[in-house]
Amino acid sequence: MAISVVMPALEMAQETGKLISWLKKEGESVAKGEPLLEVETDKAVMEIESPAAGVLAGIKVDAGVEVPVGRTIAWIVQPGEVPPTDELAAASGRKTTAVVSSTTSVSEFASQTPPPPQSVTRHVKISPKARRLASERGVNLSDVRGSGAGGEILASDIVGVAESNASAPPAKIASGNSIARLMADRTTHSWTTVPHFFVVREVDAGALNEARLKLGPAIDKSHRVKLTHSDLLVALVAAVLQKHPRINSSWSSEGTCANSEINIGLAMAVDDGVVAPVIHKAAHTELGEIALQRRGLTERARGGKLRADDIRGGTFTISNLGMFRVDAFTAIIIPPQAAILAVGAITDRVVPVGGLPGVRPMMTLTLSSDHRVVDGARAADFLRDLVEAILNPLQYFKTAGNTD
Repeated sequence: MAISVVMPALEMAQETGKLISWLKKEGESVAKGEPLLEVETDKAVMEIESPAAGVLAGIKVDAGVEVPVGRTIAWIVQPGEVPPTDELAAASGRKTTAVVSSTTSVSEFASQTPPPPQSVTRHVKISPKARRLASERGVNLSDVRGSGAGGEILASDIVGVAESNASAPPAKIASGNSIARLMADRTTHSWTTVPHFFVVREVDAGALNEARLKLGPAIDKSHRVKLTHSDLLVALVAAVLQKHPRINSSWSSEGTCANSEINIGLAMAVDDGVVAPVIHKAAHTELGEIALQRRGLTERARGGKLRADDIRGGTFTISNLGMFRVDAFTAIIIPPQAAILAVGAITDRVVPVGGLPGVRPMMTLTLSSDHRVVDGARAADFLRDLVEAILNPLQYFKTAGNTD
């Protein structure tokens, strides 16, 4: 029986994915779970595994083409089997509007021989008010990135693009790395559409340093991985988020959406960009396993080999620039997440100790929050509890292996 290979949805608001390359040729055998193709999203280029064992056949899309999520792009068949000629479209249940963007003709999806480059019809969701504003203000919908649920274009998105077009003079954009361009689009959209506010706390990191020294050797022995401050912070943040579910929520066009899992993204620098691979179910993951996962994510991110699950489903992100000796900074939220924590370097500072001046290893934490989801009091409460956890970390790590 033929198994379809479809363009996967790798992110919460993703509507299309760009096929970068096929890792197997037409007619080649492939094992289930073997890397089959590479897809580019907002965050990274990732390998997609084969859904079944068999022979790759009926390839419908060439490298470089942007494809709607859910569309069949090839088939996995058994030896001697002929791939189906008709594609079963994925029903979304939502009204869509056709938007013309550059690259390739839709007819390419129905033929293995691509026609000359023309245009592709991309389907986007759009509210009635946004459609009217786009018509009134002359906004091309292909230039708009929707901020609503599932990437739906809202009236505020249209207004933002219209105002940007009116104020920005024509400029020649230098070409660059595709991930860098996607990151620029994503951060610009977040900064201009998400109402950020910031809460800052300094915390004595002495107990955190001691916890690393105490727990590090055992984790190195059991998991063959060096324990880092980022590992400790992932475990502590996940534990505190259990008491503050609002901070772990997301924003959609319908309002605040609670997340059932605590999945911590770790912002990582790669060539010409930043990615945020995710440690899933971090609140119920043992500290050594967190360290092991973090190392694997880092290696794959730097090697450009992140997998789909590596970046899927993040609910809160930590951006740690301590290793770069940065004292403090503010980070941009990754929608639809409601918050991101910026962590500065641990440095010796003169602070009050028992009413007298003393030198302590201090660390600055800056919480960026989406004011549509989190108010100032909730952000302050979360940061207060996180500071308390950093001051007394060992009591949290003792129960880190709980998997209920």
